[in-house]
Amino acid sequence: MQARPTPGVDRIYRIAYLVTHPIQYQAPLLRLIAAQPDIDLAVFFQSDMSLGAYEDEGFGHGVKWDVPLVEGYQHEFLPGLWRRGPISSQRPVSWGLSSRLRRSRFDVLWVHGYARWVNWAAIVCAKTRGLKVLVRDEATGFSASRSFALRGAKHVFFKLLSAGVDAFLAVGSANRDYYLAHSIAEDRIFRMPYCVDNDFFADRARSAAATREQLRLGLQLEAGRPVILYASKFEPRKRPRDLLNAYERLAHRTGVEARPYLLFVGDGALRAQVQAEAGAKGLEDVRFLGFRNQTELPALYDLCDVFVLPSTEEPWGLVVNEVMAVGKPVIVSDAVGCARDLVCNDINGLVFPVGKIEALAEALAKIVFRPDRAVQMGRESRKMIGRWSFNEDLAGLRGALRAVIG
Repeated sequence: MQARPTPGVDRIYRIAYLVTHPIQYQAPLLRLIAAQPDIDLAVFFQSDMSLGAYEDEGFGHGVKWDVPLVEGYQHEFLPGLWRRGPISSQRPVSWGLSSRLRRSRFDVLWVHGYARWVNWAAIVCAKTRGLKVLVRDEATGFSASRSFALRGAKHVFFKLLSAGVDAFLAVGSANRDYYLAHSIAEDRIFRMPYCVDNDFFADRARSAAATREQLRLGLQLEAGRPVILYASKFEPRKRPRDLLNAYERLAHRTGVEARPYLLFVGDGALRAQVQAEAGAKGLEDVRFLGFRNQTELPALYDLCDVFVLPSTEEPWGLVVNEVMAVGKPVIVSDAVGCARDLVCNDINGLVFPVGKIEALAEALAKIVFRPDRAVQMGRESRKMIGRWSFNEDLAGLRGALRAVIG
């Protein structure tokens, strides 16, 4: 790869980006970065498992994304082992990055995630070749259960990691605090927030509004009754049962005419259990819609009156970004990474203590039984997420590049 001479640009930053596989949330950001006149970007994937149908452990069945994942930016799939299997700290194992870094004369290696030994080797390789290294990861102090011994080991690990990394790209406040708690200097941390393509979800939701009533009719939802939405995997850390139990308490507070519906979107190991519980409790207004792809979700976001993510150990929760881009209020637990940055109590949503069913039920009641408040909160969500976009990502990336290269 040769640097492209561009009129009016003082210098071009040549970036090699290493990531496990094509990720639906990252693709539009990578296209935007690649289109910048001062950035020459090459993406190196370690696996191509997400390009076709693959078995997603969280959803419990095959998934094939319906949005373009590798269009609009220069990319290459590195040779390696286990390229189509599940992603873990040990797999896939790739090679060939060293020769590509040498051949293309990059300035920077940007690595997504530090939990894989292959990425550690890539960092060492980059430093021996004189490249600057940027790391972006989503860990927080509550994103995983850690023993006392593991927390101590983390401090040692970060001492070693910081010796090879020139700048850390923080996806949010909790992530930034995690770096600070592990003695990463503040001037080495740059804000590059976790974002989605806000326009994609907003535009598709506006288009879906024209057929909202047909969708409502197809789901057997009576007009005029509020809709609560959950859209995530059915796995223990997502805590879908908490929402079902909170909904049960809420449903008993009102007559059938004003009783909200609860839509569960997604799939996974807990779905059958949650569905059976809903049936046993006689909750006839709960619907299980299964997995829905990226292009299908905006219509469901448009349909709902409030969105709920009750997870624990949730590093971020990008689905919250998506719903806010559509202009809906959100309720999240305090163990969701985006809570501090994206959810302002009584402004665009509510934050409740994770696992507290009664608190979640109260939060729901404050929104679903006051439609005027839900609409106003949705407006605030749309305004807030407008300041949490790929533009902020570009600014953070450029800030880090200027700091480490000049």
